Amino acid sequence: MTRPPHDAFEPLSPGDALADRAYEVLRSAILSNALPPGTSLSVPELARQLRVSRSPVREAVQRLTGDGLATHVRHRGAEVSRVDLEDLRDLYVVRELLEGLAARLATERLEQESLAELRAILDEHETALAQEADTGAHIELDTRFHRVVRDLADNPHLTAVLEPIAGRSHSALHTLWRSAEAPRLALAEHRQIVDAMVTGDPGLAEEAARQHIARLRIRLRQASHRE
Repeated sequence: MTRPPHDAFEPLSPGDALADRAYEVLRSAILSNALPPGTSLSVPELARQLRVSRSPVREAVQRLTGDGLATHVRHRGAEVSRVDLEDLRDLYVVRELLEGLAARLATERLEQESLAELRAILDEHETALAQEADTGAHIELDTRFHRVVRDLADNPHLTAVLEPIAGRSHSALHTLWRSAEAPRLALAEHRQIVDAMVTGDPGLAEEAARQHIARLRIRLRQASHRE
């Protein structure tokens, strides 16, 4: 098990919502691959680096586990979830159905404010592509897009099932998106989802979301073959 990098984080400034801020810092480090799969999420060590008590860090690690970004390993504690290609293939089969359902439900609740939020993410992603941003920036934007759709669907049972699956699959995008065209393909497919949602046809939006995840699964298979 890999130990967390020594002094990898800036100390958190004093204030409220320490658990939320610790969670965001650790989540960002995982999605940017600064904390790669298999890295120990030692609460005492992370609390030392962030210069906070163990309680907010412990809560942050628990949330990461709920997101699927971390896993509790017996006798070792929490660590960043590992990428297993066979397991990912199975996850993407299930995720295809659930993301389709999320898009269907989100379409039924779509309003101008939420549509503007989705389009702002698409525009930000386009800018990131133009500026040749690193993979971590693309993954963060991809994650945000799918989270907004899930939030808009407003079904807590769906969220409880889909959140950890999406978290684990997003942590694998460093493997999936090694090809230069992968982020642009994902952005184009996100635009297709939003365009389908705008029509007001839940079935059309569901199909667009399912096709997006199915294509990701194909790209995963191609990436594994290259490996």
